[in-house]
Amino acid sequence: MSAPAERPAESSALATLNARAREIFRSIVDSYLSNGEPVGSRHLSRVLPISLSPASVRNVMQDLEELGLIYAPHASAGRLPTQQGLRLFVDALLEFGDLGREERARIDSQVRAAAEGGGFEGALAETTSLLSELTRGAGVVLTSKTDARLKHVEFVRLESGRALAVLVAEDGSIENRVVATPPGMPASTFVEASNFLSARIRGRTLAEVTAEIEAARRDARKELDDIAARLVEAGLVSWSGAGGSGDQLIVRGQANLLGDVRASEDLERIRTLFADLETKTDVIELLHRAETGDGVKIFIGSENKLFSLSGSSMIAAPLRDSDHRIAGVLGVIGPTRLNYGRIVPMVEYAAQVLGELKRPR
Repeated sequence: MSAPAERPAESSALATLNARAREIFRSIVDSYLSNGEPVGSRHLSRVLPISLSPASVRNVMQDLEELGLIYAPHASAGRLPTQQGLRLFVDALLEFGDLGREERARIDSQVRAAAEGGGFEGALAETTSLLSELTRGAGVVLTSKTDARLKHVEFVRLESGRALAVLVAEDGSIENRVVATPPGMPASTFVEASNFLSARIRGRTLAEVTAEIEAARRDARKELDDIAARLVEAGLVSWSGAGGSGDQLIVRGQANLLGDVRASEDLERIRTLFADLETKTDVIELLHRAETGDGVKIFIGSENKLFSLSGSSMIAAPLRDSDHRIAGVLGVIGPTRLNYGRIVPMVEYAAQVLGELKRPR
């Protein structure tokens, strides 16, 4: 397991820390990630691998506090890492382990089984649910509907004035959209429109086909009468989400974000996060940020506006297809004291499995 790709060089704050200060800082962060509680100098003096008195530990803790790496939540309390401290720890000191054999096998079997039964859409939903269960956070995945390479399209008549546009992608995913149709459209027009698109759409993305049809509109109208052309246009516009986002967002396990609430103010912050999850806009913006570059990205607290009030973090990895193009983003949202060392390789591996399923078979 490799560390996140964007791990920077050691910061000036880290460069000022000697081995003793690093050990104390690491112990404070480890304690926070383990139980979320402040840790004091007396406890640290007993658990540190080096022999130090509580007074010596307190002196080092004061230096760490002046550097902005730790703080005291109450006057007589121990110390907790600040957001800056957590970022420093994750970027420079955190050791990432390998994903266990059992967890790797479970992700493989459950995600691939879901793909067999429900196509890529089923695999996406299963992966987010599984990550939520394994991490006790909220699993999220963002994919772009317009990136899929398509295999087949068909229009099915419903009641008067409506039809069902069915688009089948090469990865097995199926997208259905109800579209408006002119009154009195004959059954032959639905067949004609389906054949027209299917002959041009195989192996290409919706964006590519839409651009081609737009450029060849005059030629298309020679092959189709005006009514059939309107049906083709209506189906494409509806499926690509014209007038709104073409992104698909799946969130699973939001209730896990309530599992570690200790006070009423924590509950209010979580409610704020829920509100953002419901609107989806900020989540999508954040996940799009995770698409650039390679490897896993970690967003902590107020580094993104989505988490500025809720005090949460996200671990996210891009999904890539056989051409190494971005096909989506997979992530886990949880408290800032997520087990980063365990969850990063888990998200990375799950993204690899989904990326393999995304490739044409």
